[in-house]
Amino acid sequence: MSSVSAPAVDGAISLDSRLSGVLGGRTSSAFEKAFGMRTVADLLSHYPRRYAKRGELTALANLPLDENVTIVAEVIRVQERPMRARRGSILEVKITDGEGILTLTFFNQAWRSKELVPGVRGIFAGKVSDYRGALQLAHPDYELFEPDAENAVVPGSAAAKNWAQTPIPIYPATGTVASWQVQKAVALALDALTDVPDPVPARIVAERGLLGLRTAFEYMHRPEKDSQWQRARDTLRFHEAFVLQAALLQQRAASRAVAATPRTAKQGGFLDRLDATLPFELTADQATVGAEIARDLADTAPMHRLVQGEVGSGKTLVALRAMLAVADSGGQAAMLAPTEVLAAQHLRSIVKMLGPDLAAQLMPTLLTGQLSTAERKKALLRTVSGQSRIVVGTHALLGDAVTFFDLGLVVVDEQHRFGVEQREALRAKGGTPPHVLVLTATPIPRTVAMTVFGDLDVSTIAQLPAGRQGIESFVVPLADRPGWERRIWERAAEEIGKGRQVFVVCPAITAKDREDDGEDAGQDEDGAPARPIANVESVTAQVRADPLFRDARIGMLHGKLTSDAKDETMRAFAAGDLDLIVATTVIEVGVDVPNASAMVILDADRFGVSQLHQLRGRVGRGGVPGLCLMVTSAEQETLARERVEAVAATLDGFELANIDLELRREGDVLGSRQSGGRSSLRLLRVVSDGELIQEARTAAQETLDDDGGLAAHPALAAALARRLDESERAFLGKS
Repeated sequence: MSSVSAPAVDGAISLDSRLSGVLGGRTSSAFEKAFGMRTVADLLSHYPRRYAKRGELTALANLPLDENVTIVAEVIRVQERPMRARRGSILEVKITDGEGILTLTFFNQAWRSKELVPGVRGIFAGKVSDYRGALQLAHPDYELFEPDAENAVVPGSAAAKNWAQTPIPIYPATGTVASWQVQKAVALALDALTDVPDPVPARIVAERGLLGLRTAFEYMHRPEKDSQWQRARDTLRFHEAFVLQAALLQQRAASRAVAATPRTAKQGGFLDRLDATLPFELTADQATVGAEIARDLADTAPMHRLVQGEVGSGKTLVALRAMLAVADSGGQAAMLAPTEVLAAQHLRSIVKMLGPDLAAQLMPTLLTGQLSTAERKKALLRTVSGQSRIVVGTHALLGDAVTFFDLGLVVVDEQHRFGVEQREALRAKGGTPPHVLVLTATPIPRTVAMTVFGDLDVSTIAQLPAGRQGIESFVVPLADRPGWERRIWERAAEEIGKGRQVFVVCPAITAKDREDDGEDAGQDEDGAPARPIANVESVTAQVRADPLFRDARIGMLHGKLTSDAKDETMRAFAAGDLDLIVATTVIEVGVDVPNASAMVILDADRFGVSQLHQLRGRVGRGGVPGLCLMVTSAEQETLARERVEAVAATLDGFELANIDLELRREGDVLGSRQSGGRSSLRLLRVVSDGELIQEARTAAQETLDDDGGLAAHPALAAALARRLDESERAFLGKS
């Protein structure tokens, strides 16, 4: 796309107008392909990532290789030379920031030397490459700065100073759409835009000293001085928080506006019988959260509660007690788990906690995609008849063939693995809206909980049950200490020699294949060296051939095994029939083997902070202390190494959650909940904007509580329609 020119604009242009009506079909198609933009609002919400000045140059020293960049620089030398291998010439243009030098290379375009003359400055964009040790941009796009003839800019004059200091927006760009092309498109849209209703009520705008929305767009995209875009950014950041919180609050209100069947435990019923047989006392946190859930279940509005708890804090027991309260009222509970291994583990844990008598009456049933036809029919019949009061399964629970007799509670485990629409698909299987309980072993910082799960009530279980042993964590830095590698396996063999069991975790299944089960698996661009990564098949063969493990019983577990094979391996490990298991992250959550004392995580830098914390939580769950060796070849002072060292330094999942938020890209933290491109955060930063988010939530609640509610604020209603993605709109519609 070489240029952006104004098409004929017919009629009023609003934020909801299609881009094709402003930019023309060809240009709008290029913008949609590059950025996913369809409307004027999408374009105007594509904010500059920084501002340059004509009088300032961009540092060239740290340009990343093989990435598209946009820089401000000055031409210092131009040279044309003939090509050696074929006819034609190469034009080489040297540009500088005053210190470093970058080469622009053009093939058979000698005419560019007439405009790219020494002393001229401009914006240059292209992909950085390395040619014989020197950085270069091959065939870059560029736009040169030219003095404004209308103002008769004279060097040294006030007009020249203003010209040199006027902020130039530098936009996120691609190889097909350059920053200045975005700038020109934005200018066309702003010039054509008519009325811009403000979603933030006038009272709040005045109280907070905000700009009007139209002015904020103008100052953000066409500032004349720094103070304008800075003020616009503050206004638009509040707008983003306000609209997001209004959406979450509206979703919360809609989900609670429908009637649910109250579910209460009976005296002497299933719940009382379970509590009477527990060989331990509930922790204070478990009791508190249990009381909150019981209060929600007894209400006529459906519960929507998120329970976050440390690894091993007893969330499954809390969920089971809620299931039994529902069973006491004649209803069923469905538990949705992300993997077959975890679903099967949950079923075994539930059956074990219930004991034979309660299990026979409640008939907990497993429903996964890899059941045999006969097993599946039996499970479906138990579910539809109400014979099974507790159904545990994977995505198979969401299928059309699965019908419940009286679904009273939906429990979603490891909620970050599921989207809103999947939770809703299971929820829709209730005759009346069921209560919803979502669980996470990944502690969530308060600002993320507010920003992402603001439609849910949040409970926290921080205490661990009595008797839990500690876990010692160590980084094994092979980049610094390659000689330590043998000691890893000696240490594992020592644990087996004591009659204990060992996990070995790899980020890949085979040398050619990887299991991308985790949110950060496979990140090697931030410090991990480019080398073959540990895989289950190779490591299993290596361990079996090692004399240290001559008498050890060794198994392997990964996602490509059949359901029966995975279940058989986990059962054997849980029963103590295997001493060491080499696995991928399928053992990340829910796997409970009290005799497992040690975990070796190979290529630990390939996993995220929360994932490492989850994996580590598989050991130290019984009466023996845990040991976790995090093996990494990442160099010191790289982000990859920092992640591993951060996890080794603390067992506090809530502290790690905040570290995680600081270390990782924000979009990754938000995960699948913010799945739509238009739903991702633009200016808002949950790391630093917690106070602003809380203030915006309060303001949004007051606005929605006003007389007339959302109907009295049509501009906010329109902003919400733009803000919500398809699944969220569907959720609100169904609610």
